[in-house]
Amino acid sequence: MREDASVERRRFPGRGSEDELMRALYRDHAGPLMAYVLRLVAGDRYLAEDVVQETLLRAWRNASQLDPTGRGLRPWLVTVARRVVIDAHRGRLARPAEDRGADLEQVPATDELDRALRLMTISDALADLTPAHRQVLVETYFKGRDTNETARVLGVPPGTVRSRIYYALRSLRIALEERGVTS
Repeated sequence: MREDASVERRRFPGRGSEDELMRALYRDHAGPLMAYVLRLVAGDRYLAEDVVQETLLRAWRNASQLDPTGRGLRPWLVTVARRVVIDAHRGRLARPAEDRGADLEQVPATDELDRALRLMTISDALADLTPAHRQVLVETYFKGRDTNETARVLGVPPGTVRSRIYYALRSLRIALEERGVTS
């Protein structure tokens, strides 16, 4: 029975099947190649293992062009490994660093953080106002009532509500400026 042409192409002269080829490559070259690659990748064992695997895979793919008995196989493997390391390094530079999603879930979004800081500053400044001024601002700006509705709720004339709003806003502006908030 005749084997597939791709299997024939992947055999070293004098060697058996594809499995035997990979075993021989791994047995003869993986150890020294791993030691070399570990130096290239500053001791990152996982990256080194990936590089050695990719290098041996490329050797397997190009088996028909390689001479296992000659002295050129190990230098070829070292050159391929070096190029794989360079390509991996360039790939990391070209892509932004990956962030773990779990860490990001704990950090509030910028908008939420800014909003929380604004609300804290406004609440602190509102606490400095007189109760009448604070009450009129809460009714009009935070509860959304108009002047007449606020007057009915507070039991004061609408003109008094308008006056209190004016002076409350003026006092609030001063209180915010004292806290470093400028308009």
